[in-house]
Amino acid sequence: MTTLVFVQLRCRPGQTYHVAEEVVLKEIHSELYSTSGDYDLLLKIYIPEGQDVGKFLNDNLLTIEGIDRSLTTLTFKAF
Repeated sequence: MTTLVFVQLRCRPGQTYHVAEEVVLKEIHSELYSTSGDYDLLLKIYIPEGQDVGKFLNDNLLTIEGIDRSLTTLTFKAF
């Protein structure tokens, strides 16, 4: 079973579109949104079964140039 996580990304000034384009090229997300508030982008990502969430995100997402900070929310059960 996959693990669903939501990841919010704060980008360096002027880098939001670059980061969004790089995320799209990696094809690891289910949905990607531009948001208002403290973070610039919101991703919905299904982590493959058997993969460590932190390592997967570090290896596949957080290496993108222009990301300043991230906030990951794990999900447990859909109602």
